[in-house]
Amino acid sequence: MVKSCLILCFIALLVIQVRSDPADDQEQAQHPRLQSSRDFEALDEELDTRFWHDKAQSILADKLASHRKLNENRAKNVILFLGDGMSVHTIAATRAFMGDSNKQVFFEKFPYLGLSKTYAVNERTPDSANTATAYLTGVKANYGTIGVNAQVQRGDCVTNSSTHVQSIGQWAQEAGKWAGVVTTARVTHASPAGVYAHVAERNWEHDGEITSSKCSPELNTDIARQLVEWPVGQELRVIMGGGRSYFRDQSQHDETGVLGLRTDGRDLISDWQEIKKQQGAEGKYVWSLKGLKETDLSKTDYLLGLFDTSHLPYHGDRRRTHYEDAEPSLSDMTEAAIKMLSKNDEGYFLFVESGRIDMAHHATKAKKALEDTEEFAAAIELARKMTDEEDTLIVVTSDHSHTMSINGYPYRRQNILSLAPNLADDELPFTILSYANGPGFVDTYSSKDGRIDLSHADTTNADFAFQATVPLSSETHGAEDVGVFASGPFEHLFTGNYEQSSIPAMMAYAANIGPFAKDKINEQ
Repeated sequence: MVKSCLILCFIALLVIQVRSDPADDQEQAQHPRLQSSRDFEALDEELDTRFWHDKAQSILADKLASHRKLNENRAKNVILFLGDGMSVHTIAATRAFMGDSNKQVFFEKFPYLGLSKTYAVNERTPDSANTATAYLTGVKANYGTIGVNAQVQRGDCVTNSSTHVQSIGQWAQEAGKWAGVVTTARVTHASPAGVYAHVAERNWEHDGEITSSKCSPELNTDIARQLVEWPVGQELRVIMGGGRSYFRDQSQHDETGVLGLRTDGRDLISDWQEIKKQQGAEGKYVWSLKGLKETDLSKTDYLLGLFDTSHLPYHGDRRRTHYEDAEPSLSDMTEAAIKMLSKNDEGYFLFVESGRIDMAHHATKAKKALEDTEEFAAAIELARKMTDEEDTLIVVTSDHSHTMSINGYPYRRQNILSLAPNLADDELPFTILSYANGPGFVDTYSSKDGRIDLSHADTTNADFAFQATVPLSSETHGAEDVGVFASGPFEHLFTGNYEQSSIPAMMAYAANIGPFAKDKINEQ
């Protein structure tokens, strides 16, 4: 009898072990017990409770100190840094790309952080045109439009100046400050155009695009012409980026032998130089890094730098293709711009865009996006060192997000560009970084074989397209909020969650310019 009981008890124990609790199965699936990384060694100090308490105390002390003495100086200078498409995920992935999750991208050290809502008036997911209108003019607009209010629909062939909205660049100029634009995209692209242009269609960068839209280039002035001929663009003291082809006719070769794109016979670069001559000003045009370095900025009144026929190269590609000797980096251009604009005793407004973070995400080439984000942070660090927190407000933000996410359970210091250590349910690996949609689908799924085995793929190659769930020729923007980081006068205004269109209002208040100057606020 005892022997039979023992046998039954043993069988019962086996059954209990075999029949695992469904809740435990779910917990294991949601939070797998991964093997520790063999190459991971914890930092000794991170094993000590005191280390974390001291770190928290240091952060707390900094916050208490900054709140005891708010910087309410009037901002002589304002610099807006725009990481195009730089989502919060992009920033977090860049930390890991720099070596470890405990790193800080430079602007994350700024004392104040907020979140801005990026939607367009007529779309939940925005583009770089309507967002530029929001963070530069304080007015939300329709998708695809620049420098006009939401009365204007994208592609309207005829608009009037009553729908135009002024940018903080114009407010700065009217206050006696200088203004400038720096970008790694074309200087006529959506983001920089928000400083000076007013168009119903972001693609109207040259006159041929207006004609292609079946609109009249006589009734609609293209963005390149607005930059050269219209008041705000004409008075920009610094213009640096790409897009030479958009300023010259298709019958004209540029300095590298490439034909222009215009159809009106114009050479707007020559026109810009002639305008400066008529103004009695020293206007310097450069098209290479060598030309920029050789320019005596102390003797230059206006600087126009067009360093590529279209966009400038990705930052990582500058090194890989040796373009670093031919075309300036974002840091090179930022340094030159600050030196130029600092000559004005009344101060300045400078817009600096890292435009190719966005383009790398559209191609699902995550490594290039992270490389450009790292260089973006380097340019910001340089700017902060070149300026004084007491009189120069620096604001760092993005126009919109992208669909890239950090997934799986990567080890602490695992290469963010590699495969996740855990396999999927189909026993195949997947990338730590992936996109909801985009051209990376070709590295995700094959109609013949199903999901693609990436075991032997070089996911660290700059041209590797990271996995994407939905096939699209170009990955889409995301619709979630983006970060806003601030350092300098009235930095404390940039906390909380707010409309993207509030950003220029806060910058203008800090600088006491435009419709949000202190005396105008008091009148309302």
